[in-house]
Amino acid sequence: MATLALALPRRTEDRLLADIVEHGHAIVARAATVPDLLDVLSESAPDVVIAGAARGTLGAELIAACDANGVRLIALAETDADRRHAVGLGLFEVLDASAAWSEIQPLIVGGIVIPSRIEDPSPPVAVSRTGSARTGSARTGTARTGSMRTGSVIAVWGPAGSPGRTTLAINIAAEIAAAGHTVVLADIDTYSGSVAPTLGMLDEAPGFAAACRLAGSDSLTRSELERIAQRYASPSGAFWVLTGIGRPSRWPELSGERVTRTIDALRHWVDYVVLDTGFSLESDEEISSDLFAPRRNAATLAGLRECDHVVACGLADPVGMSRFLRAWVDLAEVITTDRVSVVMNRVRSSAVGLDPRGQVVQALRRFGGIESAVLVPQDQQGADAAVLAGRTLRDAAPKSPARVRIRRFVRAELLPVPAQAPTGPRARVWWRRAAAAR
Repeated sequence: MATLALALPRRTEDRLLADIVEHGHAIVARAATVPDLLDVLSESAPDVVIAGAARGTLGAELIAACDANGVRLIALAETDADRRHAVGLGLFEVLDASAAWSEIQPLIVGGIVIPSRIEDPSPPVAVSRTGSARTGSARTGTARTGSMRTGSVIAVWGPAGSPGRTTLAINIAAEIAAAGHTVVLADIDTYSGSVAPTLGMLDEAPGFAAACRLAGSDSLTRSELERIAQRYASPSGAFWVLTGIGRPSRWPELSGERVTRTIDALRHWVDYVVLDTGFSLESDEEISSDLFAPRRNAATLAGLRECDHVVACGLADPVGMSRFLRAWVDLAEVITTDRVSVVMNRVRSSAVGLDPRGQVVQALRRFGGIESAVLVPQDQQGADAAVLAGRTLRDAAPKSPARVRIRRFVRAELLPVPAQAPTGPRARVWWRRAAAAR
């Protein structure tokens, strides 16, 4: 199906050879060093290069050559140092060297358009499923002014009481990434940052706090973002993660000005920025008499004001809906609700009685004036599997009804609607003939 060039350690290559042949791929060359691999690109023109992520094999020169020749590059990392090296070079498609072929195969034949490397401000080079390059932007969700792109910012907010903000934010980011867009998920909650533990990531050095410090000193560059951000690796849609503060006492690092400047930098880095915000919307804590002192809720308020779309979520039970409807009034005082989508999590008859969907819809309409809401059904088994594995619902439980509903919501309300193919008289005649033939 595809022509491959390999630059892998012998044990990894021997492990994958049988699967490569079984799936019908052709190996056009094997290389041991970077110069050999560059010669392969100029002579054999493979569709895909699978290389080790070690410094001796993977470098900026190889990535540039793959981009120039329209070759998809997949790196296999044996150690954490190799993975950090590959991510530091801006390479998206990095898997563990022990990955099964079932994880590598989708990157070779998948239909998702992913650039081998971020190139800015010039238009990105996107690699098609056959390996050929095409210029121009594949990011339909971004606005461009001249050569600069501006990504879209989505803030996920909800009241106190664990309404599912983090779970929703993670899976929104995963579905957007799976649609072929570059995404960064930023945890800006100043009370209980939860993205890192939910995805099984280390958070000794909070990524978003580090970004805020750099933004405060005008040092937040693309290379710095790629250095401090962690990468959630997935064959069906990887994305960047800026982890939250591990200790709540560190909230003064996330001042309103720093958060605003960081969000602006993220807009120019990726197509979509997903913010996992805090719950409190108070703008003037009574515990502080200093008008110029930092505010603990400044990060959440800045995120809501700077974003393009707000996803307000609540729990679909009597207590959760009561909390949500009270907080909905406060949210309307902070932002205009015309750019807010309402999502109610864990819809179930055991909490609200018969016809749970109708009960929730009626309560939101009667007490909040909310006419349309997205109802996500409860799937405790799928949610537990995702938390246990430190994965998204898309990866841990792809058939989960909760994941299916979130995916439908993302495609319908958060991503641009794809242009439909024109239909004309010939298309209709062909359809009639085909129907008649059957």
